[in-house]
Amino acid sequence: MSTVHRAAVVLAAVSALALTACEPAEDGAASGAGTAPAASPSVSAAPATPSTPPGSSGASGEGPSGTEDRSSADHDVFPCSTYDVKFTATMAEPTTSSYLLKITNKSTKACRVLGHPVVTFGDLDGQATERGEAPGIEEALRLEPGASAYAGLMGGADDGKGKTVQFIAMTMNTESDLEQPPLKAKTPDLYVSPDTNSVTAWVNNVEDALSL
Repeated sequence: MSTVHRAAVVLAAVSALALTACEPAEDGAASGAGTAPAASPSVSAAPATPSTPPGSSGASGEGPSGTEDRSSADHDVFPCSTYDVKFTATMAEPTTSSYLLKITNKSTKACRVLGHPVVTFGDLDGQATERGEAPGIEEALRLEPGASAYAGLMGGADDGKGKTVQFIAMTMNTESDLEQPPLKAKTPDLYVSPDTNSVTAWVNNVEDALSL
């Protein structure tokens, strides 16, 4: 065998060996790529905790819309007396000797105006006859500081039975035995009929006071 031919045989054998050695490695790589483990699922974030518990308004110690419970506050409102108010009387109708009575809360606290004013006529005996019904104590007018209430006083038409007085005196109904100084107001030539004089309950407007 010539030298050239021998060299060719050796070269062919080396190439075959090299090819055989490479094939398992490539198969292994391909197998490894096909069986790679799946990626682990990511851990979800914990839910955020709400800053305000469900159903909470965020406010405490108050009623709806942050308003104070008025019904409980009213238990501390006492009846008005002559110590709490100032008093005036203004002629409304001369024919029937009608006067508009007005009180104004001069104190720093609210009070309740109960029933009818207690009115006496000058030096005459007795007091004005109550006309109409007054609300109960729970529904009585609440008089805030500086607010006013009104009542209508009628002496009555001159029927020859009455007398004329120059002033009246008024005290408040407190449904108690509280002694209170009477408040006086001038009523020039007020004729008082023993049969037809009357006074309305306290109300919160002039029109009702003079029409009841």
